[in-house]
Amino acid sequence: MKRKMEISELIFKIIAYVILIIFAIACVYPFLYALGASFSSDAALTQGIVLWPMIGESDNLHFGFSINAYGWAFTNTEFWVAYSNTLFMTFFGTIWSLFYSILGAYALSKKRIMGRRGWNFFLVFTMWFTAGVVATYSNYVTTGEVFASIAGYDPGTWQTSIDGKWLIVIAMGMNATNIILLRNSFEGVPAEIEEAARIDGATEMQVLTKVYIPMSKATIATVALFFGISRWNGYFWAMRVLGSEASGQPYSWPVQVYLRNFLETYTTIISPTIDEYENAYWETTYGSQGISATACAYAIVVCSVIPILIIYPFIQKYFAKGVNMGGVKE
Repeated sequence: MKRKMEISELIFKIIAYVILIIFAIACVYPFLYALGASFSSDAALTQGIVLWPMIGESDNLHFGFSINAYGWAFTNTEFWVAYSNTLFMTFFGTIWSLFYSILGAYALSKKRIMGRRGWNFFLVFTMWFTAGVVATYSNYVTTGEVFASIAGYDPGTWQTSIDGKWLIVIAMGMNATNIILLRNSFEGVPAEIEEAARIDGATEMQVLTKVYIPMSKATIATVALFFGISRWNGYFWAMRVLGSEASGQPYSWPVQVYLRNFLETYTTIISPTIDEYENAYWETTYGSQGISATACAYAIVVCSVIPILIIYPFIQKYFAKGVNMGGVKE
């Protein structure tokens, strides 16, 4: 027999659903706004839009679509170079981070390791206290100088002598939270299975690859998602390390840094002032074709989100299970 819901329980569920709906709308609205803006004309963007694309002149705006921004994006070489840089940093950065995170988590999950408590404490300590922005940037600079020396260049010219993408991939690989998730997941693997593998003659690496990794696929997939999203959305340190155009590294810019430079150069979204020379160049080259710089910026945003939207549904099924396995320690 179905239990009758009490008034207090009904009120609680109504409030909870209302809050969830508002939160969902708040999360979806920025993407819908960017999508609508990318299909709108410059006059519509000047007047302001809400959810749907608008085209036409200021005194005659109406619902419609303009694909000029996407046409510009699909034929812009600089955008696709930045896009390929982001794919490069995300792919190799995720693999690199997973590689040594799995090795570190496996070692820390073993009670027989000497000084295990101390190593785990130092790992957790990095979550409580960080070195700060200045010290972290100094570490990146030193790493770049080491790379330049290995390649046979003057360490002082590391910004122009080495490809900064590799510096971002290698120097930004550490994340204590993800290592702890993997460690806790490995600790949940029954010891009897490892003992059986060792009796069959399995080596340490075979135990890791044949026992622990297959039995922790959910947590590994979740951690891979965390690493991938952080690399894909990484902006601040990529901007600081790769620098401006004067540093000679614009060919290594990810999409996020390229978008920031585009916004500062051709639009007033970030700053009310705009470079008159660059604005004149845009109006002469693209403005006469009805291509809005602001719409192009939103088109870049939409194109940047597409890979995450495609990949996330396939990994989502591992998310709750992976966090639960790695986050709960018996």
